[in-house]
Amino acid sequence: MSESTQVVFATAVFIAAYAIIVSEKIHRTVVALVGAGLMALTKILNPEQAVEAIDFNTIGLLVGMMIIVGITRQTGVFEYLAIKAAKRSQGQPLKIMAALALVTAVLSAFLDNVTTVLLIVPVTFAIANKLQVNPIPFLIVEIISSNVGGTATLIGDPPNIMIGSATKLGFLDFMINLTPVIAVIYVLTIFFLKIIYRKQLVTSPELQKSIMELDEKDEIKDSALLRKCLIVLTLTIAGFMLHQFVHLESSVIALSGASLLLLLSRDDPEHALHAVEWPVIFFFVGLFVLVGALEHVGVIEQIAQVSLEITGGQLVPAAMLILWISAIASAFIDNIPFVATMIPLIQDMGRLGGIENLNLLWWSLSLGACLGGNGTIIGASANVVVIGMAEKRGVPISFLGFMKVAFPLMIMSIILSTGYMLLWHFMYGPVMMLGVLASAVVLAFILNPISNAIAGRDTRSAGIN
Repeated sequence: MSESTQVVFATAVFIAAYAIIVSEKIHRTVVALVGAGLMALTKILNPEQAVEAIDFNTIGLLVGMMIIVGITRQTGVFEYLAIKAAKRSQGQPLKIMAALALVTAVLSAFLDNVTTVLLIVPVTFAIANKLQVNPIPFLIVEIISSNVGGTATLIGDPPNIMIGSATKLGFLDFMINLTPVIAVIYVLTIFFLKIIYRKQLVTSPELQKSIMELDEKDEIKDSALLRKCLIVLTLTIAGFMLHQFVHLESSVIALSGASLLLLLSRDDPEHALHAVEWPVIFFFVGLFVLVGALEHVGVIEQIAQVSLEITGGQLVPAAMLILWISAIASAFIDNIPFVATMIPLIQDMGRLGGIENLNLLWWSLSLGACLGGNGTIIGASANVVVIGMAEKRGVPISFLGFMKVAFPLMIMSIILSTGYMLLWHFMYGPVMMLGVLASAVVLAFILNPISNAIAGRDTRSAGIN
């Protein structure tokens, strides 16, 4: 096969695979593996090149965290946290929604957002049933919170895991540079969601009392295992924070933590490995080979050259272009394959344009891809998981129903990210970062009483005390 034919064939296979993944007619793992197989069968990539294209740091990090979370799930601690948050809200639906959103966002930052929603959604349905309220507002808020919270750290969202692995940016880099703006976005997002759903989430005092009667301690299934899990989780997260300084890959930290927990828990390895979402892992494997083939035949370099011409080789215009294209694209296609394509593109832009420090572009890609996933129900893996769980329980969430709430909030988050990225580029420093973080705290103090007052007024007007 000639070089020009290879370019055409590789591009055609990639576009076809992308289109089928978006259509969801065939499982995305099957599509990615078939596409990767075609690249190998046609000798666009030989077996050694195909293996080299796979980012085993990303694979190892995902597998390690899945094992740790899978064993920890057995303790019931996640259900404990959800019920505890509901009780602290005095059984008031709107406050419970905000509390579950906070639990979802925090867990999504330190675990991963898909796992988090798998744990939180069943408890959410139980609480909504007790309160006799529509669970859809809770579910939509949890989807949005999972994507917002997952953006804040290296391990919170698969796109960040991929970016971190490709760039050697560490856990602390993501937390320090992204958490300030994520905090502001989260506060404003929850405020608007409370306003949007304030009239739908009202219930009677008797039903509120039923929530207060729940005993969260009943959810803890194995306290001895819980202590072991908490120790390993603490050590693993500490390892993520220090991995840049001890020169260990994040995958080594995650797999070491998983191995330690397997040793301490004496869990059957076969049972523990069931917690690994193998279709997700093999989807990544196929995807890396597909993108590696595009990179090998020079397609990504050509796209990078065109992008440089559009932006004039200037860093800030390139960052804004990446931020907005990532956000809009990730709203309508899964952000994982999009980011897999963008990573070598940005690397080539830096090489061709002579740009040494690409951090502004990486943070723009992270914010755009992760937050853009909130735009529609197919924008991120967590969205699809929650929609599927809701459908199984007879509570369908329509594409337009989700989009009319989530898409404007996604645009708001990208506007805020645009301002933050400009501040980050021109005024980066501890004072600026602390100032943005402080503004999130101030906003929370100002907006929370306002939303509660509006909700209280609506409750009184509805005749519910």
